[in-house]
Amino acid sequence: MNRIASQPRLARPSHGRFWPVLLSVLAVLFLAGCQDKPSPSALAPEVEVLAAPPRDVPIHYEWVASLDGMVNATIRAQVQGYLIKRNYQEGSLVKKGQVLFEIDPRTFQAALNQALANLAQEKALWETAQSNLKRIRPLAAQKAVSQKDLDEALGSEQSREATVQAAQAAVDKARLDLGFTKIISPIDGVAGIAKAQIGDLVGPGSTEELTTVSTVNPIKVFVGISERDYLQAFETSQGGKEEARLPLDLILANGNLYPHKGHFIFADRQVDPGTGTIKVAALFPNPDNYLRPGMFARVRVLLEMRRGAIVIPQRAVSEVQGRFLVAVVGADDKVDIRPVRVGERIKSDWVIEEGIKPGERVVVEGAMKARQGQAVRPKPFTPSPSHTAPASERG
Repeated sequence: MNRIASQPRLARPSHGRFWPVLLSVLAVLFLAGCQDKPSPSALAPEVEVLAAPPRDVPIHYEWVASLDGMVNATIRAQVQGYLIKRNYQEGSLVKKGQVLFEIDPRTFQAALNQALANLAQEKALWETAQSNLKRIRPLAAQKAVSQKDLDEALGSEQSREATVQAAQAAVDKARLDLGFTKIISPIDGVAGIAKAQIGDLVGPGSTEELTTVSTVNPIKVFVGISERDYLQAFETSQGGKEEARLPLDLILANGNLYPHKGHFIFADRQVDPGTGTIKVAALFPNPDNYLRPGMFARVRVLLEMRRGAIVIPQRAVSEVQGRFLVAVVGADDKVDIRPVRVGERIKSDWVIEEGIKPGERVVVEGAMKARQGQAVRPKPFTPSPSHTAPASERG
């Protein structure tokens, strides 16, 4: 009789151990479901706010400027010839009347000598005509010669006088041309790089100048300003009176402040219709000839000191369809989106004319998360060093 191997039987859970485990799991789930939900304040977005205390703000206007010489004399050759000398150092100061270039004078010296010889010859003929007229006049009075002879002698003398005058003019012209072979500076100033070299044929027909001499002390500064800025500056300076001239700062291309103050001297006769700006000129002292024509800089002027102004970072202001909006956190930590009227831009800040009261908390960081009437968790905004420095330039 074959014995069938007994199969191992699976152990069944004991009813006494199963139910306590099940009850424990249900109790844990029940307790988890009964826990309190997160408070609304814990779900509120966190924003950084900045109180807006009133402070005094200097309002500066600033414009890009280009520098030019007070007088720029273009030096050209007035007679044609070969350049044989350059008598100045390029970029150096030259005096009025100083010889800058020399043209070969030999041709012009020969022309002067010939003109002098012609003048001497014409003077001799004139003296002969004068002597002849002096001799004929008493004879004509005695009727010893005809009136025709007297008229011919008088005409000959006057003709010879005119010829002498023409010869004298030719001498003057030849002497002047000879003088033009020494090309001099008409002003005191800084001479530029020579555009012509020794041996070049120069003259009135040349399209390029020999060099340029510029008076740079004082130096002229040109700025193009808008009509609004021009009117504001004009009103502040009381119509441009001499005693109320606005002091100007010059900020150089390297960011340094030029040590000397300048002032406006004139405005162009009209506003450029293409750009809506008017060209205004200012003068700055330049005793060391440090500033040179062609340089670019910025001109800054203090137009007013705004007392008790509300100033907030520009990042706190949003522009939507031409309206400027600011998120303000009230005492109940809820957001109020307000329209504001902005004033001057001062570096990274903005002057608020209307819409914010002194001391109100303005959302600087996290404004995109804030909605009208929404509760938020405000914390103080920590400005960067660029914000803490006093800002005074107009953007």
